[in-house]
Amino acid sequence: MFYDAGCYGGVRLGELPDAVQQRLAALPGDWLEFDAPTGMIVVRHIQPSAGPCLPTITGELVRMLAEVPEVSQGAIPGGELFVHTERGGQLVRLKVEAGGAVKIEWAHPDYTRAMPQPYTGERLEIVEPRVQRLNGTVTFKTKDVAGAVRELAALADTYEGLYPEGDIVAAPDPSRTGVSVQVRDLNLDVLLLVEQLRRLAAKGSLSGHLEVSSFATVYPEQHLRFVFKAGAILVQRPVLWPEPAAAGAIS
Repeated sequence: MFYDAGCYGGVRLGELPDAVQQRLAALPGDWLEFDAPTGMIVVRHIQPSAGPCLPTITGELVRMLAEVPEVSQGAIPGGELFVHTERGGQLVRLKVEAGGAVKIEWAHPDYTRAMPQPYTGERLEIVEPRVQRLNGTVTFKTKDVAGAVRELAALADTYEGLYPEGDIVAAPDPSRTGVSVQVRDLNLDVLLLVEQLRRLAAKGSLSGHLEVSSFATVYPEQHLRFVFKAGAILVQRPVLWPEPAAAGAIS
């Protein structure tokens, strides 16, 4: 699930004495609160607006962890909080490891370690189509080169996005039996383009990739790449962290 600027996730504190739970529940906070029934630090339902989020959330998290007595710290299961910063759309992970150690990491999207998944044609959880920014190059073979070039140009020209800019250059390849398509900062729904390419291309001829970002604030977990290889259409989401998310993490 994607979220607007703010925070999501949770941290499990484990079994705690009643007195400690009461102190945790009484702590004031703009972002975080202790949920006694689950024994978790969770994000408040009403998002606050005061103060920069990352230092505020980090401070509230550490203050809550400090209430856990030493004898109970080793039994903290841990968890993760994910923070979207106000500037630049950065994603930061506040990881509480088993035992209570805190680690702060900034996401660095990496496609080289991303596992591709087959594209099934179903609607993907992706950035809002009207603000999508597409970049990439795709080639394919087709029986009607001139017709394919016209259809692709018309698709871009008639799409009503919020940012009518960017370029799509569709042209015959040197052999005149196929089409080369280049998109640069194009405001277009990627699924419309993918379906058009799939319809126009001869079976097994699609090759290349399309990267999906946004003209609005882009959060790393919303990045997406379509890969066309040996006729298959694959989807990749970038790996954000050095290692997989913690077991049971809320994401």
